[in-house]
Amino acid sequence: MPEEALWFLLIGVLLMFVALARGPIARLPLTGAMIYLAVGVVVGPGVLGLVHADLAQNVRTLTVVAEAGLVISLFSVGMHLRVRLRDRLWRLPLRLGVLAMALSVALMYAFGVALGAATGVALFLAAALAPTDPVLANELRVHEAGDAEPVRFALSGEGGLNDGAAMPFALLGLALCGVHGVGTQNAAAFAGWVAWGIAGALLVGAVLATLCVRIVFHLRTRYGEAVGLDGFIAIGLMSVTYGVALLLHAYAFVAVFAAGVALRHEELRATGERRPAEALESVQLGERTEVAKDPQRAHAWLAEGMTGFTLEIERLAEFSVLLIIGCVISAHWREMLDLRPVLCALVLVFVARPLAVFAAMAGSHADAPQRVLMAWMGIRGVGAFYYAVWGIDEAGDVLRPVLPAALDAIVLSVVLHGATAGYVLERYYRRQEALAAAERGVRARQAYD
Repeated sequence: MPEEALWFLLIGVLLMFVALARGPIARLPLTGAMIYLAVGVVVGPGVLGLVHADLAQNVRTLTVVAEAGLVISLFSVGMHLRVRLRDRLWRLPLRLGVLAMALSVALMYAFGVALGAATGVALFLAAALAPTDPVLANELRVHEAGDAEPVRFALSGEGGLNDGAAMPFALLGLALCGVHGVGTQNAAAFAGWVAWGIAGALLVGAVLATLCVRIVFHLRTRYGEAVGLDGFIAIGLMSVTYGVALLLHAYAFVAVFAAGVALRHEELRATGERRPAEALESVQLGERTEVAKDPQRAHAWLAEGMTGFTLEIERLAEFSVLLIIGCVISAHWREMLDLRPVLCALVLVFVARPLAVFAAMAGSHADAPQRVLMAWMGIRGVGAFYYAVWGIDEAGDVLRPVLPAALDAIVLSVVLHGATAGYVLERYYRRQEALAAAERGVRARQAYD
């Protein structure tokens, strides 16, 4: 009982501290992710011992927790990307989330083999380290639905895509380790399975999200039913999408992200170029039920309600998963100090990520400062942890060397990227404002002449 009380006290104090100190934290080279990770290390078996994180006994639980955190984050990120699908801005996250991710896998695979790892282990490690998590540094993600700033949009979209895009490489790594799954029997079957995994995921996410929105819209505007509990609808949609994609052997992470994007696209199609926050800014407390039934504003109300709810549970998921990751770090810190995992993390952050991004961005409309920012801000977190523990759950001890490398990459990335994000983005924004001011000055002189 005293241990239970201590846990309630610890979690409560930590949550209240982060909420009340949000302003000072934002002004310091500090993020909530750093705090959660540090507290997890302190309460773990390596320091206070309040948590006894035995990976061998809890690997399945860790996998499910990380999996749930990813599902919530991917859906939330998708709902924030309010840009028409034909807009060329989508090329940036596609370049990062697919091409740069594949190049990063290739580079890290080559480095793993050079270190002496078996081919299957090296490939799975490369796949585990490939996904990014922009949600761990709030400065990197889009600020609201409709935010089309190229760097924020590209990094947010990348994080939504590459958690699922890394799956075929991870499964191929498992197959090379002797764990065969669907579509890994031969090259032709694998190619067909990859094609279906992507196409099926996009189809499942788009169809289910569109169907959900239209059913809710019809019930609310025609019959005045199904009003309220938008959070339940959000959780239900992301869960159904993930479950259906798994049953159909599609990439479930991609499907959840696609569902968030499709749901937001339905709102964009109905509301138009005006941002939903502007369309709803005059709504009074007593008018909420009527607004939810109003055909002109029902889409915006549903989308914003679901977005706000998923953002809150995403923060709780981030808190929970990073606290757990900190506890696992506390239990395995000795393995993390080995030279090989440390080198993997350093090469990932300082070599593979920059080279992959610069190569993927060749010929894009992003300018040099934007490419540099994208190359640097490839934060690793929940995705890398999920793949590491999932791989151990599937293949056992053969993939255990992946865990310390993933944990090293998470620690290095959360600390380094979290500490520098505010500074480098502030410099970038100042430069963009200066360029915009200079352009306005040129146009004004031309108009005067």
